[in-house]
Amino acid sequence: MERRVAFLCLGVMGYPMAGHLARAGHRVTVYNRTPARAEAWSREHGGTHASSPREAVSEADVVFVCTGNDADLRDVALDDANGALAGMRDGTTLVDHTTASPKIARVLYEAAAARGVAFLDGPVSGGQAGAENGALTIMLGGDVEAYEGVTPLLDCYGRKHALMGPAGAGQLTKAVNQICIAGVLQGLSEGLRFAEKAGLDGEKVVEVISQGAAQSWQMDNRAETMLEGRFDFGFAVDWMRKDLAIAMQEAASLGLELPLTQIVDGFYARLQARGGGRLDTSSLIELLR
Repeated sequence: MERRVAFLCLGVMGYPMAGHLARAGHRVTVYNRTPARAEAWSREHGGTHASSPREAVSEADVVFVCTGNDADLRDVALDDANGALAGMRDGTTLVDHTTASPKIARVLYEAAAARGVAFLDGPVSGGQAGAENGALTIMLGGDVEAYEGVTPLLDCYGRKHALMGPAGAGQLTKAVNQICIAGVLQGLSEGLRFAEKAGLDGEKVVEVISQGAAQSWQMDNRAETMLEGRFDFGFAVDWMRKDLAIAMQEAASLGLELPLTQIVDGFYARLQARGGGRLDTSSLIELLR
């Protein structure tokens, strides 16, 4: 069934995600802070573009957002004059795909409810390739009715999605995801560097151990480029540090220590200090070389 949707913010994730919705036959209106990118999306996908979030959502049944951080999200969703919630109609749904804090998710849930709008926090995992291939994993927080109402839309770009609990649960689940990735990447970096120093053929090592208990998504998708020293792609160190900061802040509020996460975050800080903030997160191995 055709739906009227709006997609706000067309970064490396949002641009292809909105494209999947358009290709599925939905009527899509987009907004981006750099108008030229929204215009380019409209030329490519045939949808329309708007000059503000409020304008973009005026006729939408479901609104998606995928921006950078809590501050960006507040501007796009909560601005009194031009924000999305200022223009959304009663009975519509706002889905936020930003990786942001559980706190802002709960703020948005309450602000949306006050306007008769449903809200879901739905951070994603899978990176740019997952967005382009329609194979993202989506972790959601909010009410069951809102989730069930948007599942056909999530299917357009999600390989797996699930409701994890009330508002904020999606962001908490994404924090778990990033904690696990950080630890795996550090272990993979140390293992590959060990293989190099020991005089082993790194590619042959990976070929063998990837068939056993050491196998991981990171090994399958990043080991080769790590061995080659290529990191000009993928999920940036800057973004990972933002995500790990959220995880560690939430852990502190729970009275929980995350010793490995703190160590790996420190390694990422060293990469940033060396000018590597835009490199892929697998660049951890460079600190060992």
